[in-house]
Amino acid sequence: MTPAEVVTPEPSVASGALLVVDDEASAREVCSDIARQAGLQVRTANTTEQALEILEQFPVDIVLTDLRVPELGGLELLKRVRASFPQVPVVVLTQYGTIETAVEATRLGAADYVTKPFHVDEIRSKLERLLRSIELDQENRVLREQLRSRPGFGGLIGVSPKMQRVYKMIEKVSQHNYPVLLLGESGTGKELVARSIHFSGARRNKPFVPVDCSALVPTLIESELFGYVKGAFTGAVQTRQGLLESAADGTLFLDEIADMPVDLQAKFLRALQEREIKPVGSVERVSIHVRVIAATNRDLESAIRSGAFRQDLYFRLNVVSIKLPPLRERKSDLPLLVNFFLEKFSEPERPVRTISEEAMRRLMAYDWPGNVRELENAIARAVALGSGPILHVGDLPSNLQYGAPAGTLERAPSADEVLPLEELERRAIFRALRETGGDKLAAARLLGIGKTTLYRKLKQYESQRQQSA
Repeated sequence: MTPAEVVTPEPSVASGALLVVDDEASAREVCSDIARQAGLQVRTANTTEQALEILEQFPVDIVLTDLRVPELGGLELLKRVRASFPQVPVVVLTQYGTIETAVEATRLGAADYVTKPFHVDEIRSKLERLLRSIELDQENRVLREQLRSRPGFGGLIGVSPKMQRVYKMIEKVSQHNYPVLLLGESGTGKELVARSIHFSGARRNKPFVPVDCSALVPTLIESELFGYVKGAFTGAVQTRQGLLESAADGTLFLDEIADMPVDLQAKFLRALQEREIKPVGSVERVSIHVRVIAATNRDLESAIRSGAFRQDLYFRLNVVSIKLPPLRERKSDLPLLVNFFLEKFSEPERPVRTISEEAMRRLMAYDWPGNVRELENAIARAVALGSGPILHVGDLPSNLQYGAPAGTLERAPSADEVLPLEELERRAIFRALRETGGDKLAAARLLGIGKTTLYRKLKQYESQRQQSA
């Protein structure tokens, strides 16, 4: 048998290449048949030297090798494959009673092991799992290339129809100087959009000054925006330029504009209309030339009705409004975002990580109330705590590991609806986990139960979920 010997599957289903290394002809034949049925092209070798020659000459996606193969032996072949072809997973075949050797092979980097005599279904399921992992890795690489090649806007990630509409609006408004109002939930990237508008337009070389209205002390917002002169109030030991003036010919980004006090809203509106300000304690007015972009996660129309926001200021700011979609409404962008954050948080000396199919399903099923910011934090934690090049469900935050399936916000029972105690208990546990951000100890305290009881219940729910899948 030569290194070039190939068992070819039906062309319509071929999806990868398997190298079978075994000195037993019957074992090679059985493994080849199984792989062919799984849609793999198969090359075979009966020695480690033949196997290494095939790896040098032909593309191989998976290696399936016996540990007692002649010449160098299976463990040495595993070491050489891991050193020269690290992207190729290796599955080892070991004789019954030599489980210690299989464990050693796993420690050296084997993707999996199978004990002889093996069952056909066992080999097939392991090969299919590895094929799915390889396909996912290929998709991840394509996504990363899309990230590198896609002309984006200031770090915004997404190719969904809703994000394409956002990009078109950015392109249009960046060429003008009128005010823009950004609407969207927390964590949707409103500041990124504001920066994109500024740096895509004619003011790109001028200052971009962000101001978080919710973070400023109400009594200090006026002096921060308009500035003050020396002696204007206690502590004003020198004259200070306001943000509206310091953003000269640039862009002032007012985040959480709805938190600006009503009395200051009138002064701010006047400044926009007259294009001049009067610093606190000064009798002279200062001309300003600044573009204003405002953002909020609140319903401004409701705030107007309640008297918390001035209608005339709303009309002044809302010349053009851009509504940013929450992450739950653009789930098709989630794989792209996940891969962006995986690349961002992976350490330079370690390869870029990928994510398992099951873990991605969990991410897709979650509603992401904290939007892209919550996703970024979840991936950062998974990369920091995970081990190996692939992130699994166990590496994700606890609320994603044990949260309810798709649509995590469960329907509340009606007033006259009676639910089984077991279902009420399950809902209470998942709600406590969501309330505590997945902290199981805090959730147990909130529920008034022991942590051992909580762990047992979660294990029971996970078992039930797997059985019903």
